[in-house]
Amino acid sequence: MDQKLPFKSYVVVGVMLFALFFGAGNLIFPAQLGQQAGSNVWPAAIGFLITGVGLPFLGILAMGFSGSKNLQELASRVNPVYAVLFTSALYLTIGPFFAIPRTATVSFEVGIAAPFMNGDPTVALWIYSAIFFGITLLFCLKPAKIVDYVGKFLTPGIVVGLVILLAMVIFKPMGAPEVPQEGYLESAFFKGFTEGYNTMDALASLVFAIIVIHAIQRMGVKSKRGILKATAVSGGVAATLLGVIYLGIALLGATSVQLFGYFDNGGPVLSAVANHYFGTYGSVLLGIVIILACLTTSIGLITACSEYFNTLFPKVNYKAFVVIFSVFSFVVSNAGLTNIITFSVPVLMLLYPLAIVTILLAFASPLFNHAKIVYVASTFVALCVGVVDGVKTLFASLEMDNPGWLQSIVTFLNDNLPLYSQGLGWVLPVGIVMVVTGLIARFTNMGVVVAKPKQEANANS
Repeated sequence: MDQKLPFKSYVVVGVMLFALFFGAGNLIFPAQLGQQAGSNVWPAAIGFLITGVGLPFLGILAMGFSGSKNLQELASRVNPVYAVLFTSALYLTIGPFFAIPRTATVSFEVGIAAPFMNGDPTVALWIYSAIFFGITLLFCLKPAKIVDYVGKFLTPGIVVGLVILLAMVIFKPMGAPEVPQEGYLESAFFKGFTEGYNTMDALASLVFAIIVIHAIQRMGVKSKRGILKATAVSGGVAATLLGVIYLGIALLGATSVQLFGYFDNGGPVLSAVANHYFGTYGSVLLGIVIILACLTTSIGLITACSEYFNTLFPKVNYKAFVVIFSVFSFVVSNAGLTNIITFSVPVLMLLYPLAIVTILLAFASPLFNHAKIVYVASTFVALCVGVVDGVKTLFASLEMDNPGWLQSIVTFLNDNLPLYSQGLGWVLPVGIVMVVTGLIARFTNMGVVVAKPKQEANANS
């Protein structure tokens, strides 16, 4: 029988989940969205909330509902090789390729570059990132309780600080939102939807879910139904906190343009606004808090990535992976925040459809008897459209024209797939394939049945 949990326990897990999600991207991308969306900030923000809050929430629930012990086990319902490739790509994306270097560049731009630097900050970034990842390396090699303590006290501190800053934005606005920029003028909702990919939280949710489930199990909740309920309530707490902060930061960005103009990314926006309302001391305090928050995020992500790849390649020990990922992240971080974002977007346009399909299939799996044909067909279609979107976005990010072969494919898809121009062309074909193959699997013997989750297998034995 499950232990009955008081609401306080749900809040504790919810705040823990919020702390896991809340990192560099959660600050800079809503601010950038607000600046670019201007007077269309609200429809853009709603789209952003769906992918930045709704999908991570569903990702947490999906892992609990599926009964899988980790993402690789869930993805292996498609194919074992695909599972390793997809899980590795996800870890590298939320790890050393993009998210970890971003922790250094965001904390630098908010905490160091904006308040103190004039001119070219290249040398300062090299020095700062070397110190940043040196500290990260030490804590990952020799874990200490100080990281837990900083995280416990830092998260409430960040929330309180942001609430005060956002209250100033609401009650003493800097100016009126400007005219929406390209992309937000005609399709603000859909642009906001795909911008939510940049937080990477839906990808991270498929990894963080196991941490949440284990925390709930340690509280005495063991049944699948009890875990789902506790996860839903705790996830609701985290989602509410994230949603309120996203909306506030988006409004902050939208009202800042009249006073400061447009920035290349969302990093300097927060620093400029904090300096406007609270002066240099407020800006410095915000910078210190952001640096500590990004540092703890960096430590957590390098630890998680090193542990995962150590399971894949046990001959390479954990400490070796820590060194490799720390050095790699240091090098990438010196490309600068804008360049990191530029190259991360094409990868996210590929990975997000695959992650969303994985989440949807986890919920729908019992309806089609866990048939492999549904997993393979749906994932294949999402992969095909995602590859085209990813390559197209890469050329656009580099401000290059599409080569002829790619442009012909893009033109065909744009003319025949609803929502393709909004970056959601995969939705309809995946939905059709999922329904058709699901019906085939449901009413015939076609398709190989995937091994059932352990909970179901034990119940049927």
